[in-house]
Amino acid sequence: MSFWHELWKDTLMIGKDPLFSIGPSDFTLFRMLGLLLIIVVVMFVAKVTRRSVTKLNPDMSNHAVYLLSRLAGYFVWIIGVLVGLNFMGFELSSFAFLGGAVGLGLGFGLQNILSNFVAGIIILFEKSLKVGDIVELQSNVSGRVGEINLRYTRITTPDAIDILVPNSEFISARVVNWTFADPIRRIHVPFSAAYGTDKELVKEAGIAAALSLETTISDEAHQPTMWLVRMGDNALEFELLVWINQDYVKNRGMVHASYLWVLETELRKRGIEIPFPQRDLHLKDAKITVKLDT
Repeated sequence: MSFWHELWKDTLMIGKDPLFSIGPSDFTLFRMLGLLLIIVVVMFVAKVTRRSVTKLNPDMSNHAVYLLSRLAGYFVWIIGVLVGLNFMGFELSSFAFLGGAVGLGLGFGLQNILSNFVAGIIILFEKSLKVGDIVELQSNVSGRVGEINLRYTRITTPDAIDILVPNSEFISARVVNWTFADPIRRIHVPFSAAYGTDKELVKEAGIAAALSLETTISDEAHQPTMWLVRMGDNALEFELLVWINQDYVKNRGMVHASYLWVLETELRKRGIEIPFPQRDLHLKDAKITVKLDT
């Protein structure tokens, strides 16, 4: 019995003896084992937290769920690091100066990164922007939202070009989201007709062109119509207004070209002229002197 008692006593002494010291904190074997246990527990809790977040809202996009789960895991790790430092005997108040220096560095050097990071979180929580939306930015970038990351959002243009846009631009600038709520949108197709053309005939051609395409929505609340918007220098300027489904909004360039194609056909059938720009040249009288050698 005395042997086991002595062994236990020696083990306690070895476990309590400092292996090394950093400042006022002594690192013992027991503290090292306790720190290892804390790390294992934090890893387990972070893993469970990430899995719980993925099951929290199944209606969110896969990328949004992934991002939120990662943020939840990072939060658990931050708490675990603070607990571990306190367990090892470090005074957290001693990191105040370091925190101030880091904060100052973030304020100057990482300001844009932090603003984009926060903007990305706001976008995900507000759900004002989702993967698959068709957007137009104030910077003339337009296309489909392909991916929302921590720092940037990937926009794929109709020409299959990927543009990485900082998230802060979606918060601080104007954004047109063509697929945000209402599934039906109205597009404007401008064109011109020569002066002297019968306006009712132009309207008839425009409505016929709109109804000839399956992309046009024509019901009691949504009917294609024609506007005379301007009397230009060389022609009457019209706009054909057509309601289309959200699915066709994703290819607005192609849809717009289709309306112009059938519109030109209908105008030509009715003999309606699409005018060319006219330029008048005015010549002033001038005396021309010709000298003949004799």
